[in-house]
Amino acid sequence: MRFNHHIFICENLRAEDDPKGCCAAKGSAAIRHAMKSEIKKRGLRAEVRANAAGCLDACEFGPSIVVYPEGVWYGGVTEGDVTEILESHIIGGRPVERLLIRDTKYNQELKLGK
Repeated sequence: MRFNHHIFICENLRAEDDPKGCCAAKGSAAIRHAMKSEIKKRGLRAEVRANAAGCLDACEFGPSIVVYPEGVWYGGVTEGDVTEILESHIIGGRPVERLLIRDTKYNQELKLGK
């Protein structure tokens, strides 16, 4: 396997009047930049890949991120959450509970506290 983790950060751009909103308008490009920078700083580039994604169909929870191979979905992510996601989830193997999308359509395998 080329990478142990793929982190997809939604950078979809919708019209301003779209009721779902869009991740791009909520700062997702800056989140991706911070994620890539932190991955590089920690020497994880051979193991972890952060990619811009088109619509992940979770903009109402955005900015949204999905981490594979686990299929863990995060919502409401900010630049300030990047280090915690990397340390807890990517390095430590523990998803960041407070950022999980609380909809079983996205995180059905996890025990989601309400």
